[in-house]
Amino acid sequence: MKHQEVELLALGAGPSNLALAVALEELAPELATRTLIIEQHEDVVWQRGMLLPWTQSQVSFLKDLVTLRNPQSRFSFVNHLHSVGRLSEFVNLGSFTPYRMEISNYLLWVAQSLAQVRIEYGRRCVRVEPVMAEDGGVERWIAHLADGSTVGCRTLVVGAGRDAHVPEVFDAIPRERIIHSTEYSQKIAGLDHAAPHRVAVIGGAQSAAEMLWATHQSMPNAECTMVMRSIGLNGYESSKFTNELFYASFVDEFHRSLPDARRQLLSEMHRTNYAGLSPGLLESLYRQIYLERLTGRERIQMITMTEIAGARTEGEEIVLTLRDRKSGVLAELPCDVLLLGTGFDRRMPTLIRDLAVGAGLGEIGVDRFYKLTLPAGSGASCYLQGVNEDTHGIADSLLSTLANRAEEIVGDIQGTNTAAELLTPLALPVAS
Repeated sequence: MKHQEVELLALGAGPSNLALAVALEELAPELATRTLIIEQHEDVVWQRGMLLPWTQSQVSFLKDLVTLRNPQSRFSFVNHLHSVGRLSEFVNLGSFTPYRMEISNYLLWVAQSLAQVRIEYGRRCVRVEPVMAEDGGVERWIAHLADGSTVGCRTLVVGAGRDAHVPEVFDAIPRERIIHSTEYSQKIAGLDHAAPHRVAVIGGAQSAAEMLWATHQSMPNAECTMVMRSIGLNGYESSKFTNELFYASFVDEFHRSLPDARRQLLSEMHRTNYAGLSPGLLESLYRQIYLERLTGRERIQMITMTEIAGARTEGEEIVLTLRDRKSGVLAELPCDVLLLGTGFDRRMPTLIRDLAVGAGLGEIGVDRFYKLTLPAGSGASCYLQGVNEDTHGIADSLLSTLANRAEEIVGDIQGTNTAAELLTPLALPVAS
């Protein structure tokens, strides 16, 4: 069994840990040479399951991995465009929001441009074992990988994202019959696109709508039904006043807020990211439905104010039991293809919860600088990226604060942070 030792091990080569890698190379080059990122896939792809050619980010290109921290960095999105000869075309496009594919290409370019931080691909971490000291502290970490190898480190950074949320009502459906948005592109490619599929899309936000539109466009004989709990599709809340809550500087204000205020902020900002659609997609869907009604060939159906009360298979067919939330009436919807735009599990990822149990933690808490609260006397440290909305605000899982967060984590590792106050963390039960 192969074992290696590094000083800093980062799990996942997504935007969070790539931003960290850039910050390490620019701010702590000596530590960068002792840092390893492991990625379960064979390459770097952003939003792999939903990398549709027409999809755009809702975030300005200036909120890349580095610009808000260091506008002169060679790792900027603008320098990427210049390096690949597409800067003039992007400027002429007149848009602040790149296509999702462009951001994915940028992240790959950054990964390939790193000079000191190493990335190893095809290495999936299945669990992290805390090495405990006699006094109950955590001395170091051992990451166990799917191939049987292990990696030891003193500083661990988890940036692998949240677990996909598959509601319990679908437990009776074989997992291979379900297509969650995180795996849409890969699984939908394996279907016969000419067949007259009956497609059910569950959810009413951006990912569900994108799957509906992509399936409708690529499967000309499919009938697509979208089922949602809400009264209908809504656009993103995107006022400039609201967007100030995505500033990196707002993290301090959110972190200092009382628990009730945090909950209100998260609830009111839900439509800025999770519960809305981009204006362009809303317009496309409405016009398509209008045209289909006009021509008499309706392939898109919207079922609103409805929840899934049950789900089962009957032979090759999936049968959903729908409950109308207005009347309570039950109805059945048979389908061949089930697409879930149900987002991500709000709990801490399984890997983090298991790690916390192994470290003897009764609750999971992170401080202002994203460091997991470990038993007193611990010589090891663990930083959590992208899973701290409850303590750091809704922007924590987005691109908006990547550059500044990476700087704060590097500063905390080096003991140089002075700008933000270290407050008592809001702790979550390990099982939550």
